[in-house]
Amino acid sequence: MSVPVFLSEAAGETGDTIVLDGPEGRHAASVRRLRAGERVDLTDGAGRVAECTVTSAGKDALTAAVLRRYEVPPPRPRLVVVQGLPKGDRGELAVEMMTEAGVDVIVPWAAARCVTQWKGDRAGKSLARWRSTAREAAKQARRFHLPEVTEQAATARVCSLVSAAALAVVLHEEAAEPLSRLTLPDVPGDILVIVGPEGGVTDEEIAGFRTAGAVPALLGPTVLRTSTAGVAAAAVLLARCGRW
Repeated sequence: MSVPVFLSEAAGETGDTIVLDGPEGRHAASVRRLRAGERVDLTDGAGRVAECTVTSAGKDALTAAVLRRYEVPPPRPRLVVVQGLPKGDRGELAVEMMTEAGVDVIVPWAAARCVTQWKGDRAGKSLARWRSTAREAAKQARRFHLPEVTEQAATARVCSLVSAAALAVVLHEEAAEPLSRLTLPDVPGDILVIVGPEGGVTDEEIAGFRTAGAVPALLGPTVLRTSTAGVAAAAVLLARCGRW
């Protein structure tokens, strides 16, 4: 059984003892029911890790002795997925799976054909759910660098991200080149993948992404849901770039 991971800013500090309290402490003590003698890893989410042993546990907090501290370098190249807003709770499903796979940045995209619209109070609540989902999935997957879930992006913003990437790909069912055969860049920089919503990517959006430097690519012979296309594309690219 893998050692559980919890978030704590103290993982990046000094000292031989860490008190884990707040929501993380309550989860560790009350839900996971960790007790004295058990191992736990604490991370600040930015790569710093404290390997610990629980020395005491209360109702909503625990105290842990630090065995050692170390830092995990951020993975390279970074993988960025621009995700068209899916319907219902499929957005959280997409975020969860992409986080577990190792995606570094998730960009919610307000595409032209999105059925779901993030506006007003809904925008803040939806973004908070995506970020909470990413945080919890990262702990489950023992990731010591939390993925970034950015603010919602319009198409113009996505074009800017495309221009700045070392390689930008837009998944499209009519593309001639398979994703698995694209030539990966030999220069530093992000690899970016654009996943359209349920209604697909419009011709205007494709044209704009092409102009910005994106390459249309075919993910496979079947049509995947928008909520699963991102993790499937991530698996292909993470394997090809050597991160898997």
